Amino acid sequence: MTRQVFEGLKVADFSWGAAGPQVSRELAEHGATVIRVESHRRLDSLRTGGPFKDGQPGTNRSAMYTAYNTNKYGISLDLNNPKSKEVARRLVAWADVVADSMAVGTMAKWGLDYESCRKINPGVIYFSTTQQGQYGPHSDFHGFGHHANALLGLCTATGWPDSDPTLPFTPYCDYVAPWYLTIAVIGALLRRRQTGKGMYIEQSQFEAGLNFVAPHLLDYTVNGHVVIRMGNRDRYMSPHGVYPCRGVDRWVAVAVTNEEQWQRFCLVIGRPDWISDARFATIVSRKENEDELDRLIGEWTKDYAPEQVMTMMQDAGVPAGVVQTGEDLLNDPQLKHRQHYRVLDHPEIGPHSYNAPAYHLSKTPCDPRTAAPCLGQHNAYVYKEILGFSDDEIADMLVEGVITTDADAPTKI
Repeated sequence: MTRQVFEGLKVADFSWGAAGPQVSRELAEHGATVIRVESHRRLDSLRTGGPFKDGQPGTNRSAMYTAYNTNKYGISLDLNNPKSKEVARRLVAWADVVADSMAVGTMAKWGLDYESCRKINPGVIYFSTTQQGQYGPHSDFHGFGHHANALLGLCTATGWPDSDPTLPFTPYCDYVAPWYLTIAVIGALLRRRQTGKGMYIEQSQFEAGLNFVAPHLLDYTVNGHVVIRMGNRDRYMSPHGVYPCRGVDRWVAVAVTNEEQWQRFCLVIGRPDWISDARFATIVSRKENEDELDRLIGEWTKDYAPEQVMTMMQDAGVPAGVVQTGEDLLNDPQLKHRQHYRVLDHPEIGPHSYNAPAYHLSKTPCDPRTAAPCLGQHNAYVYKEILGFSDDEIADMLVEGVITTDADAPTKI
């Protein structure tokens, strides 16, 4: 087996939700030993969110949780129990990297903030990711990715002109912030290799996401334009939308970016007369008559499968793509060819598909080893073999509630 690029790296993962665990997952996928610290008494938010296996909620039945925690060891530990301090101290002393995505002040309450960890392990690399950062007037703002969506202006920009602001489908920053952190951690590791020094990496998820609304900020700064809700339309392209196709709830996206593509588009749909039609001949006239144009395009697309429209348009050099369902994605021939999905056997959910990293390292490809852990699945191994506790010490911690069990979990999720 090829040696992994992060083989030998040790990560104490105190994070929860998506943003922090995504970073440690990327390290685990490429060989790092990651210990995920959780408690039955307060379940990770992803464990309580679906989809659940067979639609039945349970501590270990969330596919969302499993997606962010492959190849990790999982232990249970009640950090609110004063007797957990020795466990946490040994974890920090063992680790090269400590991960934190708790609300501001939480890790400090447990004696696990960077300054405390640095006293235990001077060379530790510690990353923190929170909604708006660890300092400043809004640093105590608590929330999830959708709250950052609102702050970023994404809700203002999403939806139809006559509708209220709309939440984007996903907590956007949760999928943007981890990649900045991953690169920062790699940089810190390279620096430590040269200097032996650790590093504190502190991130505001709000600021990470802000980079991706830069065009709107620049447009306002330079032109005084405030972004408005436009549905599927674009200020500078027409046609630009999602159009109905043959079948139940089947759609295709088409975006015409210039006049050459517009002429090709007209030929594909059998309407060369539109090229010189005063209603549609220029981008200005198309925008003025966009409702009618979209209606006529939809009348044409509805007689074809979305795959047919996509192929015809792409063959003519017009950008187009099928609006795919989850089933479509799992059967996508390009993703299959690139081995994007791999099946791992979860102890409770059973075999199911996982996303592989969306990049391939030529010399050290990722090693899909194990599904995400059940809560506390690796207690015996981690507490004894890695942290060095005796059987009697482990038994005492179970009795004292330091190590939590299924009996401590909520009865209803």
